[in-house]
Amino acid sequence: MAFVFTDENLRQEIEKGQPLVVDFWAEWCGPCKSIAPIVEQLAQEYEGRVLIGKYDVDEGTDAPADYNVRNIPTLLFFKGGQLVDRNVGSISRDALAAKIDALL
Repeated sequence: MAFVFTDENLRQEIEKGQPLVVDFWAEWCGPCKSIAPIVEQLAQEYEGRVLIGKYDVDEGTDAPADYNVRNIPTLLFFKGGQLVDRNVGSISRDALAAKIDALL
């Protein structure tokens, strides 16, 4: 199951320096729902190597402002505590897996 990011825990997880993927989404967002199963599946496949999780933009506001997230879904990729890549909009499973592999 994908990790649940909040304003409170996101910074802590980034500061750990581990590879990290954050899916900014909302319940009402159609494209977010279309990639949700892909994110869940990859979260299980990469468990222990990459922390993959979801951030509900309706539940928090700090992180979207901090990382200039203006559209959803937006996926942010962190490595070594730094933002290294982003994807705005839908993405295929293979393309997302390639981006995750680049973090390793």
